[in-house]
Amino acid sequence: MNTTPTTEDRIWAILAHLSALSFGMGVLLPIIGWSDQRRKSNYASFQSLQALGYQSLGFTIWVLSYLLIIMLTSIVLLVSLGSRGSLESVSPTLLIIVFILLLGFFAVYLLLPMVAALACALGKDFRYPIMGNRLARYLGYEPSRDSEDGLYEDHELRWVVAMGHFSILILLWGMLAPLTAWMLQGRHSLFLKFQSIQTLVYQAVTTIIYFVGGFLYLLGFIFLLAAMGGIGEPNLNSSMGIVGIVIFGISLLISFVLILFVPLLHILGQWAGYRVLKGDNYLYPLIGRVVERWISKNSTIEEKSA
Repeated sequence: MNTTPTTEDRIWAILAHLSALSFGMGVLLPIIGWSDQRRKSNYASFQSLQALGYQSLGFTIWVLSYLLIIMLTSIVLLVSLGSRGSLESVSPTLLIIVFILLLGFFAVYLLLPMVAALACALGKDFRYPIMGNRLARYLGYEPSRDSEDGLYEDHELRWVVAMGHFSILILLWGMLAPLTAWMLQGRHSLFLKFQSIQTLVYQAVTTIIYFVGGFLYLLGFIFLLAAMGGIGEPNLNSSMGIVGIVIFGISLLISFVLILFVPLLHILGQWAGYRVLKGDNYLYPLIGRVVERWISKNSTIEEKSA
């Protein structure tokens, strides 16, 4: 096991950190780096896992921070509109502060992985603020200590699995995390295989629900336009106009219910990641049991064929 970063180690670390600049699309690179280097270099493995955490857990915190700022700003604007009847009373300073916060969070999110990549290019042991040292202790990573044992294997697997759960907030691209982990390391760990498959299915179902909600809204809107003859106002005296309004109303209601249900599924995904890090073999309601039976059935078939 290498204790000092080689050129190959540095390249993997640089790629893992810089993949964060793709906003979710590069989440597979840290897993690939970890899978390739986990038996070769503690340095490359740790940096890859740290980059994975930044892209999944860090992205979650980044999105939630944006939502919090937007919600607080909206509340201030609504209160101002309700009390004064206009937005003219809103201080321009407040809007400037909000703009600076939004831009600042965006800049920090992009800056940190670039600093990490530069540090790794120089062979430094980079640590992300807050997360880095905690992850090093969790994985048993000590760069100054000669070790042939590598990182804590169970904690490695749990970290990769948990980041797959956390990546549910990365629409579509978040599914790359559990998919890549399953394809590269599923045959070596039944725990990782099961968790990755159920996470992939869960995220796929959540994504489908989200898009179905949007599709139903669009479908209802199309019916409404058709009832209006493309433009104008619906004729309530015509059966076509009434049907268009009813279909639009029903599709609007269903789509709102579905889209509002998605954040609850996101919260459950975050909870699943937390439980995995705490040592549980978490099962999603219904999906977990189905995946468990599917894996058990396929394992039995493979054993018989062997």
